[in-house]
Amino acid sequence: MHNLKSLTSVINILKRTLIFLVLFISLSAFSQENDGYGINLPKYYKSTLNFGFTIAANTTDFRINPVPNSIFPDTLIRSNKDTTRYRVRTIYTQPAPGFAIGLVSDFRLHDYIRLRFTPSISFASRKIEYTLSNERRDTFKVFQKTVESTFLIFPIETKIQSKRLGNFSAYIIGGYGYALDLASRKKAAGVVQGPNQLESNVKIKRDDFFYSAGAGTDFYLEYFKLGFEIKLQVGTRNLLNPSANVFSNSIDKIRSRMVVFTVTFEGS
Repeated sequence: MHNLKSLTSVINILKRTLIFLVLFISLSAFSQENDGYGINLPKYYKSTLNFGFTIAANTTDFRINPVPNSIFPDTLIRSNKDTTRYRVRTIYTQPAPGFAIGLVSDFRLHDYIRLRFTPSISFASRKIEYTLSNERRDTFKVFQKTVESTFLIFPIETKIQSKRLGNFSAYIIGGYGYALDLASRKKAAGVVQGPNQLESNVKIKRDDFFYSAGAGTDFYLEYFKLGFEIKLQVGTRNLLNPSANVFSNSIDKIRSRMVVFTVTFEGS
């Protein structure tokens, strides 16, 4: 529930930002010069291939499937010469903001259907929070593991556009892609520290495949097309690379999830 509330809050912020930008760009679009008939880039729908670049903000977290409570592992924690046995009680993931930059290759399949390849480099971070308690549940400890990633993302998506309304159109988009985590080697090489292995990193696999779905708007300006898009990317692989510590052993499966708000600039 904590994870769902955090993700919902981020999505609401992105929605409000998108609405504000749409209104702002709508006013700007009316002030642009055009072909004399009120239409900018009138042949854009007929162009076979377009290129551009993207700037994006994202929020990333994990979808975690913990092992059943009945077999949650426990560990010994020493404090002030006393040794207490603690058991993992809950596991949450906390999303964090990031950003990305990328390129756009846009191929026309039909007047209103485009095939898009938009490779990007994305910087992301998220936290996994563990709550441990003793047998009587009168003492609790909270541990957070920060997982930072630098992704190379290679999506291939289909974009279905509406008809233009003046210098405006809307669209839906969806597809599939591959993500390579350049920081996974560092995480996988984490050194186990301390008698209880509590400082060992959660080890994440390098490769992931994801599906994506989203929607956006395009504004046709005098010299280029400006787009705003919000999209959800959901990983399909179990990224957990098991290791011998209480944090890793508490998780059955871990998958990635990313909400992306993208601004695109494309030439005619």
